[in-house]
Amino acid sequence: MAHIELSSPATLPATNGYSHVASIPPGCRLVWTSGQVPIDADGAPAAADWEAQTRLAMQNVGRALEAAGATWDDVFKLTIFVVDTSALGTVRAVRDQFVNTTRPPTSSLVQVAGLFRPDMLIEIEAVAAVAASS
Repeated sequence: MAHIELSSPATLPATNGYSHVASIPPGCRLVWTSGQVPIDADGAPAAADWEAQTRLAMQNVGRALEAAGATWDDVFKLTIFVVDTSALGTVRAVRDQFVNTTRPPTSSLVQVAGLFRPDMLIEIEAVAAVAASS
């Protein structure tokens, strides 16, 4: 794991499960995931509830990270797209089962008019930094 510095300066508003700033040291390899939605490898969607959809999208992000040699501990940036913010507490609770809550990544949450399928409630993408191989 690369030594990623995550902080939330007192000069910015208090956060709820994320950091304001990430600093990546030299010599790291960056890993970006595409937006992951709540569809399993066989093409089956998750149930139409926020908890199931958030969990499967987060699991898919984890699988994408793993394919590139990264883990959730390497993630320094999450972007979460939701069709509405009514279940933000549920999204945060599921997110916190995946990220290191003592060193949470920076994060953006964006409400969108819709995703590529009308039954999708959430899409999540991540950026990670791993120590470069010698």
